[in-house]
This record gives sequence, structure tokens and C-alpha cells, in this order.
Amino acid sequence: MTINKMADFMTHPTYFETFDIKQMLADYPVGDAFTARYRSISRDEVHAMQDARFQKLMARGWEIPFYQRLWGAQGIEPGDIRTLADITKLPVYDKTDLMASVNAHPPYGDFDGRGASPDSGPVIFHTTSGTTGRPQPLMFGPKGREITNLLVGRMYRWMGLSGQDVVQSVYGHGMINGGHYIREAVTHFTNALFLSAGTGIETRSINQVNLLADFGVTVMVGFVDYIRKLAEVAEAEGMFDRINLKMIIGHLGTEDRAATEAAWHGARAYDWYGVGDTGSIAGEGPDRDGLYVWEDAQYLELLDVDTGRAVAHGNTGDMVVTCLFKDDIAPCIRFNTHDITHELDGRGELGFKRIAGFKGRSDNMVKLRGINLFPHAIGAIIENRGDLTGEYVCRLVRDAATQRDDMTVVIESRGGTDTAQLAALLRQGLNVEVAVELCEPGGIAALTQIDVRQKPIRLIDERGL
Repeated sequence: MTINKMADFMTHPTYFETFDIKQMLADYPVGDAFTARYRSISRDEVHAMQDARFQKLMARGWEIPFYQRLWGAQGIEPGDIRTLADITKLPVYDKTDLMASVNAHPPYGDFDGRGASPDSGPVIFHTTSGTTGRPQPLMFGPKGREITNLLVGRMYRWMGLSGQDVVQSVYGHGMINGGHYIREAVTHFTNALFLSAGTGIETRSINQVNLLADFGVTVMVGFVDYIRKLAEVAEAEGMFDRINLKMIIGHLGTEDRAATEAAWHGARAYDWYGVGDTGSIAGEGPDRDGLYVWEDAQYLELLDVDTGRAVAHGNTGDMVVTCLFKDDIAPCIRFNTHDITHELDGRGELGFKRIAGFKGRSDNMVKLRGINLFPHAIGAIIENRGDLTGEYVCRLVRDAATQRDDMTVVIESRGGTDTAQLAALLRQGLNVEVAVELCEPGGIAALTQIDVRQKPIRLIDERGL
């Protein structure tokens, strides 16, 4: 290696040399500084902060080929977007657009912003799960990554997690982003001890339960479907006298919080929401009264599923997210998650707006005989029943002769379930008639893939469309 080449190598910035950590903590406070800053903030102050960060974000967005094409196709020029008030002029995009970019510019697409030079600084690379096809690349610059971690870490601390806690994560690892940034969030911003257990395929369920007991785990984080399954394993093994779990932090969705807490003998459950592209968007505080949107970092719009226009306050809409902090490697500007929710009334502990949490996916919505049906809504209907495990999957078919769509909900039963009564309960809760089929506990695990997926499959569309 020549002296010049060695000099070039030595000048590459390390991860923590690429951004100002103290400035990051000043801009995005953690702990007591977080609640002190935002408890009394006004809506005008929130908007001014968001507007300043949005303008910086847009300047970076115009440097990314993906956005140049997306916006240029709509005839948008840089001078057209001056403030946050102009954001509705920009088109919304989703994962299909990102995967089209990957297909046209393999293997990473043209939305990561690294440019032609390999010396752009450190890049953190992960993917989505890719369960429905080729995984989507996810790239982060150091600043964007650490703010992503920070948002989760400060949320956990506000919920009540402390440096004395032992945290077991059942998020997946490998190439998937989730487990990695949760580990970084806990270790970088909470001082708690962290156990990277992973999913049921990474660490068998019985071993997961033994970890809880052997290492004095006090907090479990992950998707609630699998967390509830682990409670059943702990109960079956008679291990609750060795377990001291006090807190569950997951994605409750439409599930009944009380059922999850009862399964874990009184551990308090907390809800939060985010996706791989954006990181944490909103989460509960100690009041557990709605999910607070992290408005210093995320700009959230709720748009009508059909028209794409903003919904009236209180109405349900697609969550469309702009990450105000991701102005380094991969900007995220008006990304449609296709997850739906609605805004809550009133003001909580913070000056940030609150949402109801995840209510279902608009791209997983089924129109059955004129009724919009979200498969995730079934979870809340069948909770709190001792005869059911809470596991289910919906099978959608179409009669070739009549072109009528019908749905069968396959539900795990421990025995003694009245199928007709359960079908009537679902008809009342869903406002449409569905068939019910029962199976033994664990009978649909292969269909839901609960042991291997971050989120179990709840809908199998067999219409062949």
C-alpha cells in the first residue's frame, strides 16, 4: 500500500466521528430532559420545530435519484416546496415503489443516497423480512441510526424501564432490522442488561422461558402474539414461580391488553408503533392513554385509504410518515405504511398528538359483501376466552360460479367451544357473516408461522386474483 493510499484509508471517519452526539441529545432529549422539554410545548412550537427540520430534509431529498424521479414525474421543482405546509404537493410512495427501484437499480435501489463514492462514511445495512418476496434494503447513516435507536430508548425509559432491568428481546435478528436496533436502543440509551433471544426459530420457546427464569428477566420486548405463546409455555411447564416479569413492551394492535397481562400474571403491557423504514413513530407513556407521536422526529399524516386526502379528526386513515431526522443516507418523505389508525381527542402528558395505535392494514383489508373487514380485528373479539388460545387465521375464497367471496376463520380451541355461538360473536363484532372452523392448539402454527415470523400471518387469500 502506497503512502497516499494509506493516508486516504486513515482519514475515513469512524461511526461516532460523523455526527455530534451532544448536539443529537440536545435536539432529541432523553429521560427527564425529554419530559421537561415536551410536557408544556405548544402546537405552534411543535410546528416551528418540524418545519425547520423538514426544510433541511427536503434539501437532502433533492440529492437522491429516487426522489428526483418521483417528484419530477409530478412536475415538482425545488422551489415548489418551501415549508412543511407544502408537503401535500409531494406524492406519497410505499414499498412497491421502493422495490421497483431495487428491480431497476439492483441490488440496493437508488433511494439510499450513498452516491457513486464508497467513501461517503459508515453505512448500516439491514433488510425487511422478505416473507412475501425479495427483501427490501434498509440503510442508515450513523446519525439517523442513532436517532432511530434513541427514540426507542427514551420511549422505554419513559414507560418505566430502568438501568436495573434485565430485558429479553424476542425480535428477530439475522438480516432483519428489528432485533438489531432494539438491542442498540436498550444498550445505548437505557443501561439495562439485554438478552438477544430472538424468535422461536432462533431460540426454542422452552429455552426462551428458561432464559426468563435463569437470568431474572424483568422486561420482555417483541411482538405480542409470540409473547403470549411464551406465557402458555411457561404455564404448561409450571415455571411462573421462577419468573419475575414486570413489564411487556410490544405491539398490542387490536389485542386485549388485559388478556396479555393476565397471561403473564400481572406484568404491565405497553404499546408502541413503528416500521422498519421509519423506526419508532409513536408509543405509550406511563399513563397508557394512547400512543404519543414523536413529533420532534416524525411528521405523521392520516390519509383516506381511497382518496389519499387528509381524514377529518377522529376518522381512520393510512399512516403516512415523514422522518424529519433522516437527512443523511436514506431520507423518508411521505412513506405510506398502509397501517391504519385514528387520532385521539384531548391532550395527554405531552404536547404531542396521540393516536389509537395499530388498527389493521389497508392493503390487508377485505371487502366482504360490502363490509370492510380487517383480519386483525378478530384478535380482540376472541380474547379473554379460556376455551381459545387466541390464535387464528382467515381463509378467503371465491365461488367460481357465483363470484361470491366467503371467509372461514380457523381458530385454535382447547375444547368445549360452541362453533355456532362463536360464529354469532364474530358476526356481531365484524358486521358480516363468516364461517368458523376449529382446530387443536398449535394446529395452525404452520399457517400463521408464529414461530418464525416477526408478525404472524392472519389472512390467506385463496381467490387466485
